[in-house]
Amino acid sequence: MTAPLPDDSSVLPPPGCPAHGLDPGLLGPGGVRRLYGPEAESDPWALYEKLRAEHGEVAPVLLHGDVPAWLVLGHSANLTAMRTPSRFSRDSRRWTAFQDGRVGADSPLLPVVAWQPMCVFTDGEEHRRLRGAVNDGLNRFDRRGIRRHVTRFVDQMVQEYGPTGRAELVTQFAEHLPMLVMTQLLGMPDEYGPRLVEAARDLMKGTETAIASNDYVVATLRRTIERKRAAPGDDLVSSLMQHPAGLTDDEVLAHLRLVLLAANETTVNLIADTLKMVLTDPRFRAHLSGGHMTLPDALDQVLWDSPPLIIVAGRWATGDTELGGQQIKAGDLLLLGLAAGNYDPTVRPDPTAPLFGNRSHLSFGSGPHECPGQDIGRAIAETSIDHLLTRLPDLRLAVEEGELTWTSAWLSRHLVRLPVEFTPRTLDDEPAGEDEPTASVPPVADPAPPAPPAAAVPRPRRSWWSLLTARFRR
Repeated sequence: MTAPLPDDSSVLPPPGCPAHGLDPGLLGPGGVRRLYGPEAESDPWALYEKLRAEHGEVAPVLLHGDVPAWLVLGHSANLTAMRTPSRFSRDSRRWTAFQDGRVGADSPLLPVVAWQPMCVFTDGEEHRRLRGAVNDGLNRFDRRGIRRHVTRFVDQMVQEYGPTGRAELVTQFAEHLPMLVMTQLLGMPDEYGPRLVEAARDLMKGTETAIASNDYVVATLRRTIERKRAAPGDDLVSSLMQHPAGLTDDEVLAHLRLVLLAANETTVNLIADTLKMVLTDPRFRAHLSGGHMTLPDALDQVLWDSPPLIIVAGRWATGDTELGGQQIKAGDLLLLGLAAGNYDPTVRPDPTAPLFGNRSHLSFGSGPHECPGQDIGRAIAETSIDHLLTRLPDLRLAVEEGELTWTSAWLSRHLVRLPVEFTPRTLDDEPAGEDEPTASVPPVADPAPPAPPAAAVPRPRRSWWSLLTARFRR
C-alpha cells in the first residue's frame, strides 16, 4: 500500500477487470478507485459493492489529493480493526502519508485526521483517562431529563409552523433539534443555541466562512468554561472540569467541541432518515399504525440501512499486518466502512429483510472507541420523532418520494429536504406538565460571544426562537 504509485493517472484496468469501462473520474493512479469527487459521491453504496466485488473485505482507495488508504468493507474485518488497537491504532501521527509529506497543510483531510489531544486520537492508558471523563460526564444525563428538553423544543417548533399546515423537516426540524438539546446538556443559556446551530452547519459544510464559524464555536465554549469555573452546574462542562482525571482546559475544550459537533452531525442524519422511512416505507407505516413495531425498531433499521456516518477515519496500522486478505503496511490508514459493513452479505444475505431489534450494526462502532454518546443520540432522535408524530398525527410527505435527494461526501450522506403537510393546528403556549424542562443553568446576564460574519451566522437581536426561525420565512 505504501509503494509508489504510477504517475500516469490515466492508467485504466485491463479488459475483463470489473472496473473496466467505468467513468475514468473514479479511477486514480494504477486504476485505484477514488473515494472522493462527484462520481464517487453520487452513489456511495454502489461504489462499495463494486469495491467488494473487486477486492473482498478490504479495498485500496484514494482520498483527496490521491492519498492512498484502505477501505474496510467487511463486517468482521471492521470489528477486527475496531477491537484490536494493538494492531490498528487511533494515533494519526503514525500515518506514513503525513510523515512523507503527501498530505498538504491545506488538505481537506486534516480537520478529520490531524492529531489532537482527545480520546479519539489516543490509545491505552491515556485513552482510558480521557474517555473515562467523557463517559462519566455523558452518563450523568438520564433519559427523562433529555426527553424534557426535546419535547420543549419540538413544541416550540410545532407552535411556529403548525398553523401553516406545512413544514420542511430537514432544515426546520432535524438540523436544529440536536444542537439545541446539546447546548442544554452543556449548561449553556437558550440564546446560545440558534447561533451555534448555524455555526456548526457552516463548519461541517466547509464553506468560506467555516474558519470564522469554528472560531465562534471555540469562543463560545471558552466563555462557557470560564462561566462554569466561577459557577459550576449539573452539566457536562462542569463535569469535565471537575473530573478526577485532571483534564486541562485545552482538553476540556477539545472534548466539548467533539461532543457538540459529532453529536449534532450524527443525530441530524438519524432523525432525518428515520422520519423519511416512517413517512415513505409502507412496511413501517403499516407497522407503526398497527402497533406491531416500535419506533426504536425503526431507528435500528435506519442504523443498518443508512448509518449517520457512512465512513469513519480512521485507524493506523502499528506494524505490517494482514486484514481481509490484504497486506497492510505499518503506518497505512484504514477507513472503517460502516455502511459497507452493514451490507456485508455474510451477515445480511437479504438486504430487504427487516432487522427489528437487531443492534449488531456497525453504526456506533465497537471496541474501546465505540461511540460514547449513542444513548443520548438515540434518546434525542426517538423522543423528537415520537413527539412530533403525537403533535401532528396526520403528518405526510408533500412530494413524491422519488423527488427526495441526498448530498454525499466521503464520510456521510445527508437528506436535502423532507417537505411535509398536515392539518393546521395551534398548540397551547405552555406544553403539558411532564414536558416542562428542568433548567440546567440559571439565567445569566453576560451576552454570548460576538457572532462570526453574517454569512456564517445571523445576528438579529430578538428572542432566541424568532432568531432561529426567521431565516425560513424569507
